[in-house]
Amino acid sequence: MAESARVAVGSVEVSVDHLIGGERVASAGTFECRSPLDWDHKLADVSRGDASTAERAVSAAVDGFDTWSALPVRERAAALRRLGDLIETSNDDIALVETLDMGFLHRSMRERLVARGALNFRFYADMAEAHDEPRWPARGTAHTVQRMPAGPAVVITPWNAPFMLATWKVAPALAAGNSVVLKPAEWSPLSASLLADLTVGAGLPPGAFNLVQGIGSEVGAALTADPRVRRVSFTGSPETARHIGAAAAANIVPFTAELGGKGPLIVFADCDLEAAVEQAAAQYEDSGQVCLAGTRLLVEASILDDFLEALRVRTEAHVLGDSRDDSTTIAPMVHPDHLARVEGFVERARAAGDTVVWGGRRRADSLHYELTLIEPASNDSEIVQREVFGPVLTIQAFATEAEAVDLANSTRYGLSAIVYTGSADRAERVGAAVRAGIVWTNTFLVRDLAAPFGGCGLSGIGREGGDHALDFHSDLKTLILADNTTA
Repeated sequence: MAESARVAVGSVEVSVDHLIGGERVASAGTFECRSPLDWDHKLADVSRGDASTAERAVSAAVDGFDTWSALPVRERAAALRRLGDLIETSNDDIALVETLDMGFLHRSMRERLVARGALNFRFYADMAEAHDEPRWPARGTAHTVQRMPAGPAVVITPWNAPFMLATWKVAPALAAGNSVVLKPAEWSPLSASLLADLTVGAGLPPGAFNLVQGIGSEVGAALTADPRVRRVSFTGSPETARHIGAAAAANIVPFTAELGGKGPLIVFADCDLEAAVEQAAAQYEDSGQVCLAGTRLLVEASILDDFLEALRVRTEAHVLGDSRDDSTTIAPMVHPDHLARVEGFVERARAAGDTVVWGGRRRADSLHYELTLIEPASNDSEIVQREVFGPVLTIQAFATEAEAVDLANSTRYGLSAIVYTGSADRAERVGAAVRAGIVWTNTFLVRDLAAPFGGCGLSGIGREGGDHALDFHSDLKTLILADNTTA
């Protein structure tokens, strides 16, 4: 691999250049990368791709596809397992870089999120290798459904949990035999650069994996508009998804989008109240910068006062601090612009007559926003209906199960929901009635990688996970042989 400009991020050397066709490539322009732990400290000047960078990366992916897709599935799977092993051995470096770059708790990164990245590659390697083509007889013929690698895939990832989410999207694309161009978010691009190095170390052929950094409107738009791209996978905002979806549609390219949520956390009076309160307080973690968070607390009226009192105590136990300190439970916001966005939501809620029960202010000495609870004046309030993506929860009371379901389904989002109840029958009824891509009962963030993942409404289109992701990244072929066909 060609020499590239590298910077020290903490104790880790990180390339600031693109990876295209197995070589590091610099751009004349750059963009700044700063740490939310200390905004005055610039981590790096990162190569800023443009339309010509995008064209070069897609060309490399076209060439890489020819080589990668031609490999037997067992060889591709072996390379992905090697990549998983390298991620595991690089756990400490990845965790430190992502904590400094994005701000998430170092403890969570090193103990959980990086390991999930390694698991993603191993899981899809195993699943692709174990795939059994469906076969059945029909009217004197034998039908077989085969997966064909689709072609170059563009993967665009968000700034929150960037390493894990990149592996979640890249792994099935590579396992299906596609080449990949990864475009990470400009607010947290550095751990993706470490992933690029590891793909080279794992022996992926040049062009099978490419990394392009830059601003979405400049390089991301060019990537998604390229007619040679055959799949687009995006996680981010509905506003950006509309542009990407239009570009994909112009070229008749399949497109998946995971666009965040406004999940309800429904608490019934028959639940384990202590467990429900603990879960509600946990929705503040990562400063609420989690698409799956249950940010709308819907609590049965008969236990509302007890719930609120216990939640206040549990919320006050959180520690807002430096993400590198293991005593910290709440990380800072990723960027001053995002902090201002969250602050704007709360100020508009105040002006509209919503009640700020606690919190509602930014910290003067950091990018933290106080943990905030709002009682809306109406279910139509903006703070209820739009995704804030910060440490801001709303609380509303309900009297009946039907009212709880109506409130849960009253936004345009539908990514996830959480239900706390002591009744298995109610869990089944409410779980079936709530419109969301995933519903947890008496737990949260427990999910098998084989299960479908995605949302309804503004929360996105398509499904990732398991065979759903491998089918998306493939063109399905039905091979039909007459019974009289001879060997």
